[in-house]
Amino acid sequence: MTTTPDLTTLTGAYTIDPSHTTIGFTARHAMVTNVKGKFLDFSGTLHLDGIHPEKSTATLDVTMDSIDTGSADRDGHLKSSDFFKTDEFPMMTFRSTMAESLGGGDYRVTGDLTILGTTRPISIDLEFNGAAKDPFGNERVGFEGTAEIKRSEWGLTWNAALETGGVLVSDKIKLNFDISAIKQV
Repeated sequence: MTTTPDLTTLTGAYTIDPSHTTIGFTARHAMVTNVKGKFLDFSGTLHLDGIHPEKSTATLDVTMDSIDTGSADRDGHLKSSDFFKTDEFPMMTFRSTMAESLGGGDYRVTGDLTILGTTRPISIDLEFNGAAKDPFGNERVGFEGTAEIKRSEWGLTWNAALETGGVLVSDKIKLNFDISAIKQV
């Protein structure tokens, strides 16, 4: 039998700490390896309800021009009209519509993800990593989780065929979240 951690004392509003948070992704490249990337500029909020986790909410705003895959050329291509069109669509957003406890410190947050002006629902499975007061007196909570999406559902369809079969970039993208948030007083 799994138990849910006591989150009643954690109820409140939180701001995501970008210096201790990673919003990233993994994509299959050339059918043989994974390319990982992250976004360097984002902001977000959480409202945790420890008594009624289903009333918890989350928001995330990501500056698409801040994409970083470790390759300036690839980042430039991802910002271009082939992919994110960052001049026209500078932000990616997530707004939760539902939260649920799965037991044992596991949660699922469902919400609307907007990319390229297209909004579609996704579910993010999260694990509660804990809570602590840091040396500066901030009350922090941590969550990590993942979600899988098909990029084509948001109009991200650019690709190139490979001589050996398959395509250069997978349609399936894994989103990765490692979140540290600070309670607001």
